[in-house]
Amino acid sequence: MSPTSYQLLHPAASRGTYRTMYCTQPRAARQPLPRSPRRAPEETASGSCRPDVVLFTQRGLNPVEVIKISPRGYCYGVVDAINLAKKAAKDPHVPKPVHILGAIVHNRHAVAELERYGIVSLEGDDREALLDQVSEGTVIFTAHGVSPAVKRKAREKGLYCIDATCPDVTRTHTLVKELAAQGYTILYIGKRGHPEPAGVIGEAPDHVHLVENEDDVDALGIEPGRERIAVTTQTTLSKWDTQRVLDYIARRYPQARIYNDLCMATQERQEAAVEQGRESDLVLVVGDTRSNNSNRLVQVVQEIAGRPARLIDSAADIRPEWFEGVKRVAVTAGSSTPSHITREVVRYLESLPVQVFAAEDALDAAEASSPAAPSGTRFQAPETAAGPAADAAD
Repeated sequence: MSPTSYQLLHPAASRGTYRTMYCTQPRAARQPLPRSPRRAPEETASGSCRPDVVLFTQRGLNPVEVIKISPRGYCYGVVDAINLAKKAAKDPHVPKPVHILGAIVHNRHAVAELERYGIVSLEGDDREALLDQVSEGTVIFTAHGVSPAVKRKAREKGLYCIDATCPDVTRTHTLVKELAAQGYTILYIGKRGHPEPAGVIGEAPDHVHLVENEDDVDALGIEPGRERIAVTTQTTLSKWDTQRVLDYIARRYPQARIYNDLCMATQERQEAAVEQGRESDLVLVVGDTRSNNSNRLVQVVQEIAGRPARLIDSAADIRPEWFEGVKRVAVTAGSSTPSHITREVVRYLESLPVQVFAAEDALDAAEASSPAAPSGTRFQAPETAAGPAADAAD
């Protein structure tokens, strides 16, 4: 019996396009071709089928069930920063060129979108050093915030400044300044190399100490009971990221004043990924490899939910072999991931069958299962309904 047919779709590198992997030509001739509109199969002179004709390798497959985890994607701080940047680029009264001091978010798609507005993104960890690359125009401070020294240098250079610092981060800056003025030693729980701690520590560098773990706390050599100690955190961390260190500090320094400056968007996204991810066979996290919160979503799904999780930059990263035996796949996104990228991933997943093989395996299976099929036998690819777009909460 001839095999039934299915479409093995894989997204092309360019947004909004898909390619059909077809499997009725000799191995040397197999190439992904642009997907054509559905039409009746026609035989060519060589006996091979048209590019839009593909083979199924299994029977009776239903669409993959896609769980769209909510909340996911952009937080309000990121949305505000991106909107400010776009408005500045379009405003004729804002001096040009417009520069962003560091990546506005850790996502290449978001950065590329701003470049289309003529905005120059300056990449680098040292915000103050990046200002040396700007001689005129406008600088935008990202949602991560910057130190007073960076703002002062920008003003001294005569640059027009737009502050897109997230309100949650601004509150931490204000808190640190107040605590330092009161003589507190401040333990700031955060990630080295992330721009947010650099800005916060810059408010009172003699009073603020960055700690990531218990060893960092011990290395400070602060004797219990001898100093006024306060504790605050990087906003983009979650309670799962900080609780262990907070508990250790509370035991070692019972007098410490502990402030909860965590952004609820981060916590809510991680909790949703764990709770809703448990209902799936696989979780896909859409985000940039440089995004701390996207990588952390993968970790909490694997470690807390106990489910396999993969970080993907876009639908183009998805591999068909991941879905063998998978019936339910959940999708979430980092807080720096554009909504349209996540929607494309969802649409692609909703076009997949429950089980798919890698392209080469599918080709081999098709050839092996129909040795007696005459050369003129062709199978028409079925029409597939476009999956609904992700909801507005992306």
